[in-house]
Amino acid sequence: MPKKPKKQQQSGGTPATVALTAAGVPFTVHAYEHDPSHPSYGEEAAEAMGISPDRVFKTLVADVDGALTVAVVPVAGSLDLKALATAAGGKRAAMADPALAERTTGYVRGGISPLGQRKKLPTVLDASASTHDKICVSAGRRGLEVELAPTDLAHLTQAVLAPIARA
Repeated sequence: MPKKPKKQQQSGGTPATVALTAAGVPFTVHAYEHDPSHPSYGEEAAEAMGISPDRVFKTLVADVDGALTVAVVPVAGSLDLKALATAAGGKRAAMADPALAERTTGYVRGGISPLGQRKKLPTVLDASASTHDKICVSAGRRGLEVELAPTDLAHLTQAVLAPIARA
């Protein structure tokens, strides 16, 4: 019996864009040439797309009391681990081991998306996202971002909104 062909992701989509399409959520994909020598994936994305760093959000994976948790914060700031722990209902938070974050989400560092992850993790979205009509997050690959409404992102990831970023 012939082997069944593997399911192709639509037009080179990533798990994140496939999840958005399946959910019927409107989004725009922004692609840019990734420069491996750039010191910050998020700042590179904002610069390349000509979008304010306040509207481009990075996806970080942290360990909150032994449980991996996703934090989505503006690239213009940094993650407040204590605030993340509180928002996630824990006591302590630390950045997760990068290799563990990659294995768990199915994405590579610098391309981790809060959407379409291999294992669904609790997610906390910085409250500043709600001040924008649209924000950008990784589409699951370095050099690829998706722009969508923060309410759609929060709904799809079942995110808690909380002030977890520092300027």
